[in-house]
Amino acid sequence: MQPKEAVIGIDIGGTFTKFGVVDQEGEVLILDRIPSRADEPFENFLSELEKEFKSIQKKIGNEIELKAVGVGAPDTNCFTGEMENPPNFDWGEVVPLAEGINRVMGLPVYVNNDANVAALGEMKYGGGKGMKHLIVATLGTGVGSGFIVDGKLHIGQDGMAGELGHTTAVRDGRQCKCGLKGCLEQYASVTGIRRTVQELVENSNTKSPLDQYSFEELTGKIIADAAHENDSIAQEAFEITGKMLGQNLADAVAYFNPEAIFITGGLAKAGDLILEPTRRHLKANLLHIYHHRVKLMMSELVDKEGAVLGAAALAWDFIS
Repeated sequence: MQPKEAVIGIDIGGTFTKFGVVDQEGEVLILDRIPSRADEPFENFLSELEKEFKSIQKKIGNEIELKAVGVGAPDTNCFTGEMENPPNFDWGEVVPLAEGINRVMGLPVYVNNDANVAALGEMKYGGGKGMKHLIVATLGTGVGSGFIVDGKLHIGQDGMAGELGHTTAVRDGRQCKCGLKGCLEQYASVTGIRRTVQELVENSNTKSPLDQYSFEELTGKIIADAAHENDSIAQEAFEITGKMLGQNLADAVAYFNPEAIFITGGLAKAGDLILEPTRRHLKANLLHIYHHRVKLMMSELVDKEGAVLGAAALAWDFIS
């Protein structure tokens, strides 16, 4: 009997690394995770990965043939296969990610940044099936984005295209870790909405259950729960966040004319709290020729292993 073909999709995060064995239809056959050991040398991460890979090989036996590995990771150069100056990892300034994973797995390795692989995953396995022009915005600790143009990932000359999170939302606005001021991710991410809540609490006489939380204690879920309980501070925070995001997405529509924009990530789990104001402000800032031509939608992979599926889609994209 012919073995089933599959790839490994790896999503590298600051705390955990998730990986799955995924077939061409997007079924996750095996799913697991290991600690990323981001505060330790890179070789320690590779040792963890090698142990888990050997465990997977024992599980699949001769029933599954592994063809390649796709990797989504922050600050990754898809041309060199390296992570470059990753701020949340103590793995060095230039990390030979693809080479290291190839060394322990012995399979072809394809890497790209996590937001780009999310876009590929949405097109192949999510709500973007059948679409050739779409944008995926990832609203997590920061704001990432991936752009699909003519059915292909748009990466630009140096593999760095699509940094929506570091476009200017507010001129001379909040300081961003990247060194610029007023970046969208300082307003439309989980970090951004926490800062917005903090500012609203400090400048309002309105009592709010959010008063009791420090900036470090606040989470997107706490803010969303308060908004569902009709807390005016939380609701205003989502309105401001949606306004910032909608305005910037309107600019992206003018540049790329996508069929749809999908939002995903931790803040997207707030559902209509973030989707409704974003949709309203997107429409208000669109040139009239784009009205009714672009859909703003929640990713269909939000509650699935979207990052793993996206990494798998990257591998299938190269070998299919």
